[in-house]
Amino acid sequence: MKTLRDMRGFPLAIRLLMVNQLGVNTGFYLLIPYLALHLSEDLGLSAAVVGIVLGVRNLSQQGLFLIGGSASDRLGARGVIIAGCALRTVGFGLFALGDGLAVLLAASVLSGLAGALFNPAVRAYLAQEAGERKAEAFALFNVFATTGALIGPLLGSVLLLVDFRASALTAAGIFALLTVAQAMVLPAREVPPAANSVLGDWREVIGNRGFLAFAVAMVGMFATESQLYLLLPEGARRATGWDGAAGMVFLVGTLSNLWLQLRITRELKKRGSRARWISSGLALMGLAFVPPMTVAGSGTADGGVGDALLGALPVLAGAVLLYLGVMIAQPFVMELIPGFGRPELTGTYFGLFYVVSGIAAAVGNTVVGWAMDTGEQTGAHWLPWACCLTFGLASAAGVAWLHRLRLLPAPTAAVPATA
Repeated sequence: MKTLRDMRGFPLAIRLLMVNQLGVNTGFYLLIPYLALHLSEDLGLSAAVVGIVLGVRNLSQQGLFLIGGSASDRLGARGVIIAGCALRTVGFGLFALGDGLAVLLAASVLSGLAGALFNPAVRAYLAQEAGERKAEAFALFNVFATTGALIGPLLGSVLLLVDFRASALTAAGIFALLTVAQAMVLPAREVPPAANSVLGDWREVIGNRGFLAFAVAMVGMFATESQLYLLLPEGARRATGWDGAAGMVFLVGTLSNLWLQLRITRELKKRGSRARWISSGLALMGLAFVPPMTVAGSGTADGGVGDALLGALPVLAGAVLLYLGVMIAQPFVMELIPGFGRPELTGTYFGLFYVVSGIAAAVGNTVVGWAMDTGEQTGAHWLPWACCLTFGLASAAGVAWLHRLRLLPAPTAAVPATA
């Protein structure tokens, strides 16, 4: 209830974008985690073909974020958000209705392109509308996103009792409703004429050495955050011997996020510099992997429910610390990005930032996956956890160094746009 009261303090456009993100994550996570299973078991595709379909979707999204950001700057964030949700409606609908490789690839491309459009556009719109309350707006945005990421897999597992088509059609229906809602309610804003060509804009953003250094320094945030879907669930399963233990990781994280996110951001906003809290959050994200590391390789619990819960505690403690680190750092990261350049290029800055984040998550998962395999073969079960600890601490040190060099922008107090 308090979250709803906090939400009412923002303009209508921001409230709609928060509900939109809840729907986006719900629709995405009720389908995508089960897509590989559908392709391999229901359709009988080979592992190589499954990898191609999933890789095309990921490449279409991560590789086109910069285009989505530029489209937001030049065409207006509202139209790009609506177009992105409409494209994902079509893409997820094709997953439900088609089983040929050509249809599946088209569905993957459309679904990925949709994310490349609305992800930077939503954040650019939110930054422009929130004015001096950017950090709080992104904190509340994070609450809705995290909640959707929990609801989605739970809803998807229920719908799979019917079949995959029911999941895909439900996901497509969610995005269709979001498309209509935004077309009807999201206010349009005047788009200033572009001062440069698209390539000129990209050269300006890529030539911003402070921004590029910051984006690279943030690699640790995305590499460690992505372990919520790889290392931590696997650690929970190993510690308890129960496949459902992975769901506990998301549950404790979501509850922590709902209860603490806005409180943390509001309190930290009053105390110290943004860079200080970003560094602290990144350090905490790295340290989150210490509790699970201390019990890595200790064996699977086999003494009943009590022992299973006891075995899960270090992993769940790590998950809570990781979520806390994200809650501390992420709103201030999102607040800083628009300050690196001209307001007219906010979408482009977010787009490039998410290109870097996608690469970081892919590289991080590759390194952690290698460390998991190596640790299993050599008995060094602590190795993947130590890699994540290193990622977090290195990023924290990088941001602190950039702050010391005065390469990070100071947040400016802007006048919020009227609804």
